[in-house]
Amino acid sequence: MKQGPLPSIDSSDDIVGTADLPSCGPLPTRVGVTDPAPEEPLGVVAVGPGGAERRAVLARLLGLDPVMLTVPAGSWLVVRNAKVPTRAAFVPGYRQPHSYGADRNAAGPALARPPRRVELSVPEPLLRHFTLIDVPDTAMLGAAGKRVLLDAVGRAGALLFVIAADQAFTAAELNLLAEVAPSPVEVVFAVTPGAAGWAPLADGAATTEDAGASVPPVGEQATEVDAAAVTVAAHRAALLAAVPALAGARWFPIDAHAVGDCAADLRRALVGWSSGEGLQRASADPPVLPGQHGRVAVAADPGGWSEQLDRQTRSCAQRIRQHLALELANIHLRAVQEIVFGVGCAGIPDLLDREMAALSLLATAQCDHAVRGIVADAAARVLGAPPSEGVRRRIATAVQYGLTDHRPGHELDKVLLVTSTAGVAGLTGPEAIDALANYPTASRDEVLPPVAVALSGGCWQQWRMPGNDDHSAARAWSQRAVREVELGLSREISRRFDVIRLSLGAVLSDAVDHGILLA
Repeated sequence: MKQGPLPSIDSSDDIVGTADLPSCGPLPTRVGVTDPAPEEPLGVVAVGPGGAERRAVLARLLGLDPVMLTVPAGSWLVVRNAKVPTRAAFVPGYRQPHSYGADRNAAGPALARPPRRVELSVPEPLLRHFTLIDVPDTAMLGAAGKRVLLDAVGRAGALLFVIAADQAFTAAELNLLAEVAPSPVEVVFAVTPGAAGWAPLADGAATTEDAGASVPPVGEQATEVDAAAVTVAAHRAALLAAVPALAGARWFPIDAHAVGDCAADLRRALVGWSSGEGLQRASADPPVLPGQHGRVAVAADPGGWSEQLDRQTRSCAQRIRQHLALELANIHLRAVQEIVFGVGCAGIPDLLDREMAALSLLATAQCDHAVRGIVADAAARVLGAPPSEGVRRRIATAVQYGLTDHRPGHELDKVLLVTSTAGVAGLTGPEAIDALANYPTASRDEVLPPVAVALSGGCWQQWRMPGNDDHSAARAWSQRAVREVELGLSREISRRFDVIRLSLGAVLSDAVDHGILLA
């Protein structure tokens, strides 16, 4: 096998015809509802429009003061169970979180930029069943924020949509729910009173039994109308007209300011869901996988597997770089639209940071998908048959251990930070990557660490400075920043697949030399 680094991303040898390279297989082109891993903890993601008192509903659900759930605009809130109350803000560019008091009077840290997430740990029995995640209002998410939300909802398992009685579903919210509907995610709706309370029953309006409102027998006069039930029925009918797949979703009217435990039914429904979902995820992860132990022999003549591995890694790296370059071009277009037709220069940091979060998820998914295919194809050629899941994991673990031997001084767990000068700075370490997660994963069984890109605090300080509203300068800055991110990601993708080629080649070479898989 030919050892050594791959050609530079700028070399002419990198631009080869696709016919000369083995197929890399289809790559994911967008981030959607992610299938949860068996070891992924259960979670309930709360989302909805602003003005629906979502924070008050979550506070009644947990028995907390709503002030405890306050986070900076654009940040996610992750509430977990713990014996000792704590609160910490995770800010890109720092390896350690910023901790501050967990009481309602504690002032948060002075930060240069909004944190990606704030984690609140409280001793609450309900949180033993699942983690509660609160995201920004749907109007603040945008296209990129919606993709990040879909990834979190898929891994968490449940979506709680909170809407007020005097609000209607927007087109963006209906599209979001339509993407969640075909998935196994549990969707629950909570309706809160509007500014004028529960909407009264309109004259001549009719309700049906399956809409959730009671209908008096024929010939009898209705003496009292349940305004909350009528409001829920109206919202449900409007939703099912656009997303009929959510006919089985449960609805709960909740008045967060009413006396009594108005969230008891919702609490019982979420606990019941967590019990069944927890058993289902546990049963999907067998204690011993086929091929996880035992002797695995190699094929008598594996052929030119090393040359194929070399070509396939180059092909996958090239395709991913092309995908990301197109995505970054679209990001630049959306940034220009935000400058010219949106909030203006002050909205650049928030928009680009959401875009970088979604881009990181897409790049991570593409790298993971490509590496799984490379490992499976190379192992099938060396072993003479497609590897079982247990054998594939043994090889992947050995490749992961070998990564450290091929990256001295070039760590793969690297964060790319866009600076105020439109450059890109690097920060290494798994803690630095964890600070960029809106909803972190419990563990990863993939070979490569996640791709992580974010904006540094200096970008907020520059473009939110009073008087700094030069659209031409903002467009030029965003173009340079996107270009620098493209170059940085190209180098990282090339380095990652170069290391995969070397480490996987070493594992399979040992197997060929000894006649059995040593992993």
